[in-house]
Amino acid sequence: MPRVKGERRLEILKALAQMLEQPKWERITTAALADRLDVSEAALYRHFASKAQMYEGLIEFIETSVFTLANRITADEDDGERQAGKLLEMLLAFAEKNPGMVRVMTGDALVGEHERLQARMNQFFDRFEATLRQSLRLADRAAAARAGESEAGAQAGAMLRYAIGCLHQYAKSGFTRRPSESFATQGRYLTA
Repeated sequence: MPRVKGERRLEILKALAQMLEQPKWERITTAALADRLDVSEAALYRHFASKAQMYEGLIEFIETSVFTLANRITADEDDGERQAGKLLEMLLAFAEKNPGMVRVMTGDALVGEHERLQARMNQFFDRFEATLRQSLRLADRAAAARAGESEAGAQAGAMLRYAIGCLHQYAKSGFTRRPSESFATQGRYLTA
């Protein structure tokens, strides 16, 4: 039975993500990836022009997944403060479910790769922070008690830095310290 178009690409990306999940992570080579898939390196390059394109595929998965969920949260939740809390909780839950992606999100997997990959992850976090800031502005308007943009911006920045710290801790612990481990308690301080 012939493969569905794009099926092999997905298999390659899935294998790469699984390799990134290993707690004793080492830089992944195309030779090791090809060996894991039991194909030649040439077979990998029939689907991706470079290893950087493989990482771009993972980044695209991260962006699509997180922002699809973020859009759903912002559409379903009217309260800006709860919206921001749910957004942060969703990002941490995504990381827990996709430990290999955490290595991409924190930049660990991108060390030594093309600099545009890290720039793209930076843009992802800038966009996520803007989404948080928008939710918090909504909370500011609803409460009418805060100063506005500067406070929403500062709070969004603090929330994002908390999330990035949780992601780093998760990766550095060999995926044992779950990002959402204390979020129920800590999240109240971040959204207060």
